[in-house]
Amino acid sequence: MLKTIRNAWSIPDLRKKILFTLLIIIVFRIGSVIPVPFLDTNVLAAVMAPANSLTDGSSNMIAYLNTLSGGAFSNATLFAMGITPYINSSIIIQLLCVAIPALERLTKEGEAGRRKIGTITRYVTVALGLIQGTAYFFYLKNTVCTEEGDYYGKHITVYNEGFSMVFAGIVIVLVFTAGTALMMWLGEQINKYGIGNGISMLLFAGIIARLPVTVRTLAAYWNLGFGDGTAGAADPKFFIFVIVWVLIFLAIIWLITFMQDSERRIPIQYAKRVVGRKMYGGQSSFLPIKVALGGVLPIIFASSILSIPSTINLFLNVKEGFWKAFFDAFNTSNWLYIVLYFILILMFAYFYTTIQYNPVEMANNLKSNNGTVPGIRPGAPTAAYIKNILSRVTLIGALFLSVIALVPLVFSAATGMHGLSMGGTSIIIIVGVALETVKQLESQMMMRHYKGFLD
Repeated sequence: MLKTIRNAWSIPDLRKKILFTLLIIIVFRIGSVIPVPFLDTNVLAAVMAPANSLTDGSSNMIAYLNTLSGGAFSNATLFAMGITPYINSSIIIQLLCVAIPALERLTKEGEAGRRKIGTITRYVTVALGLIQGTAYFFYLKNTVCTEEGDYYGKHITVYNEGFSMVFAGIVIVLVFTAGTALMMWLGEQINKYGIGNGISMLLFAGIIARLPVTVRTLAAYWNLGFGDGTAGAADPKFFIFVIVWVLIFLAIIWLITFMQDSERRIPIQYAKRVVGRKMYGGQSSFLPIKVALGGVLPIIFASSILSIPSTINLFLNVKEGFWKAFFDAFNTSNWLYIVLYFILILMFAYFYTTIQYNPVEMANNLKSNNGTVPGIRPGAPTAAYIKNILSRVTLIGALFLSVIALVPLVFSAATGMHGLSMGGTSIIIIVGVALETVKQLESQMMMRHYKGFLD
């Protein structure tokens, strides 16, 4: 990886793209620390401090939103909404492309159709950013500091009644929405002028920015232990758990790296055909199907869906009763959340495979090019054979994603180390984006070093 980056840096064109991408990431990080107006940042810090405490399992959803936004959510900054609205918008549009014939036709119109789909996705992203920004404003407005100290009983928002409150609310929501649109635009600029994979690069940068927080969390657990009065460093059980966590971390990285390039190759045999005086075909090839076809998208989709109840609770701010128990059920340390998370990852993995691969179309393409799968008749039998393989490969990929995403959650629920619960999702995003970026750099270097037959 380092060798690839060093080689890419030596090419002036790629060096400019790398520097442009780094510039965009710096702009993203600057926007992640600029708070929106009309908020008391001291009260906000006091309110978020207990929510991020090590012993409070309710902080895990905030930790998840902080992970996707690079820590901007808990600080109510310009980019507090992160890329979550864009992710949710992509989910909605992909679902509608399957359900609405007009959108399905756009997906088959080539580059022009993709541009129209992209435009619709951007509009839906802004709308969702407006909704989520409004929800977050109501949460900030209704939350009062309950910690003893100088800020006890104070609101996060500066104005809480009358026209001033309405004006401040409109400004805060519009700033949140503008931040969502700006993040989406920054990602598109990386795709256009940088090394590509823009949205994932911003997500990658945000997660990397949260790594020091993870280190501080481990250090705090090292001092606190399991809350039984014994310091972590002096508790043999805690030392064993730290070793287990490190081993799990290394095993997850190895598994992700191994599975990213794993694929099922379906053998293809092309029949010989005579055109004029030349004979074509007759060679053997294969049809590759990646095991982890959807990458990290099924995990992000599942996390986004399960974050909807928490987003609704930002509006309602329920403190007691049945609905509080309902919203608490979607806490990342709750076993119901873990089960639903597993089911949704499986569902989205199969959904993503369905929209990416069409066995009937693949079989027809093979038939039109005189290609066959050895031992399988062309047409419907080939389509059924490909569909069966896709189903099994998708199951393996979905189980792989589930293990990566759920092992840290189960470890957190079993040990009470809540601050590390999002480790699996973060690791697969980091490793996946890093591998994809290296591949893009290698492909661009190969294009620039390719020599034609006239050279």
